[in-house]
Amino acid sequence: MTSSASVPVGSGVLVDMPGNAQLLVVQPRSGEFRAFNPACPHVGSLVNPPAGGVITCPLHGSAFDPATGAVRKGPATSGLSEVAVALSGEDVVLA
Repeated sequence: MTSSASVPVGSGVLVDMPGNAQLLVVQPRSGEFRAFNPACPHVGSLVNPPAGGVITCPLHGSAFDPATGAVRKGPATSGLSEVAVALSGEDVVLA
């Protein structure tokens, strides 16, 4: 999916997946990797990778926790959907 070195600590990257899908892979703390469906649950817009400790939706300003995907600020009423990932050597892969 992506190399762990390409995911900065405190931030993340959008990764293209087969079938025109994307995942947001984040590293909220050193060595901790998570992935989320990057579609904002409010209206489906693509969220931005974390900056300043928060994932934001550029369309309406919803904010999400980069460690859990939970909503920090609406208008979204639910968090980002997490996708299970694991480290395999130096790569972050689907679990």
